[in-house]
Amino acid sequence: MVLDPEIKSQLNQYLGLMEGDVLLKVCAGDDQVSTDMLGLVDAIAGMSSRIKVEKADLPRTPSFSVNRPGEETGIVFAGIPLGHEFTSLVLALLQVSGRAPKVEQDVIDRIKSIQGEYRFETYISLSCHNCPDVVQALNLMSVLNAGISHTMIDGAAFKTEVESNNIMAVPSVFLNGEFFGGGRMTIDEILTKIGMTRDDSELFVKEPYDVLVVGGGPAGASAAIYAARKGIRTGIVADRFGGQVVDTLAIENLIGMKYTEGPKLAASLEEHVKEYNVDIMKLQRAVRLEKRDFIEVELENGAVLKSKTVILSTGARWRNIGVPGEEEFKNKGVAYCPHCDGPLYAGKRVAVVGGGNSGVEAAIDLAGIASHVTVLASSPELKADAVLQDRLYSLPNVTVLVNVQTKEITGMDKVNGISYIERVTGAEKHVELEGVFVQIGLVPNTEWLGDGLERISSGEIVVDKRGATSLPGVFAGGDCTDIPYNQIVISMGSGATAALSAFDYLIRH
Repeated sequence: MVLDPEIKSQLNQYLGLMEGDVLLKVCAGDDQVSTDMLGLVDAIAGMSSRIKVEKADLPRTPSFSVNRPGEETGIVFAGIPLGHEFTSLVLALLQVSGRAPKVEQDVIDRIKSIQGEYRFETYISLSCHNCPDVVQALNLMSVLNAGISHTMIDGAAFKTEVESNNIMAVPSVFLNGEFFGGGRMTIDEILTKIGMTRDDSELFVKEPYDVLVVGGGPAGASAAIYAARKGIRTGIVADRFGGQVVDTLAIENLIGMKYTEGPKLAASLEEHVKEYNVDIMKLQRAVRLEKRDFIEVELENGAVLKSKTVILSTGARWRNIGVPGEEEFKNKGVAYCPHCDGPLYAGKRVAVVGGGNSGVEAAIDLAGIASHVTVLASSPELKADAVLQDRLYSLPNVTVLVNVQTKEITGMDKVNGISYIERVTGAEKHVELEGVFVQIGLVPNTEWLGDGLERISSGEIVVDKRGATSLPGVFAGGDCTDIPYNQIVISMGSGATAALSAFDYLIRH
């Protein structure tokens, strides 16, 4: 394999940071994937005197493990870790060589204290932008604890294995041979899932804040930074940093940045917030908001945080169709990310529910992978941009159905079709297929607010031009509000507006 000059340049820089020797044990066959993998391994070894290669028998062919000389780390790459997994490979080389990971000491301590044997296996797609978070987290756990091992498995290289395990979404993680979890997971979430939870006792004794931000997406990060810059006591509580941005692949409309990807931007948001004196409380979900002497935000664990002002930036999530079969077949043929899960449907028949930009973009992407794509739109015509519609209608393996109502997603142990009703004729029809991708917009994460402040019928919080809500001292920004457009740059601006307004409120009260 001939490495791209840009990748080779990046590798040269990273390999110069290695602190010790690394041994790559390689198991290859006669197939093309093995040939390409060997080419990658040899190219890497040729770029650093610290890296040695030897042949070995490993459970999967082709694969290679990353070890210290004389010590197995348990890190294995089955397939070729390029694409979105290139960073996973680089980090594995650096961390196995002895370079300290950039994680909190609390996380390191919890990993090292894990007792027992944990054999993790993660099925991934090289086009999945959520998979590297899981792969890197489990690799790090393997480096820090001898009882933990992890194998990354490229689904495209091990199709038979993927089908025999009925894997229809990535990342899919198995622990000791049993399904452990699917979708993006942070290292904190993985540790919590195996019982190594954070000590949350300090949340119950927090002093009141001047500004408390609820939500860690672009609006929340912006609000926290702007508040902290005013020198006031600022806290941010979030289920996860980055919010929906983490699930976004290409970002090309963030002003001043020609191109970035969601997970990278989410990490940058968190790092930027950490530059300021902000009390960060992650993996926490708010369940109640009430105004008393202070404004109180109750968390799922029962802790109550108090603040003089609160900024709500809880964002939004993918909207469900709400039909029979959708919940039952999630990760069994029902998917929401064409970039992540699309490669698992190579040569299969799929449907995309949604006729807006996201739906049509998904259909175009999937048409290059699947044997056939059926687009179902509830409106009389597609709502996507004209240039996207032109591209869609030019594709020979796409059928567009407009003015139809999705009735049911059918299947036994996995999806086998979708039923819909033609609105004009009332006729019910059925399409046989193997996958359904849902792309029908967003729903705000505001249910937990109840009747505490004014919201419109679809759930968005009503705000004025200053980001103020109907409850004095409570402000809001981003996709959880009734601002007309859901864009990252707009969320950042509205978060800043809310923070400046909260500071003005503090001055006046």
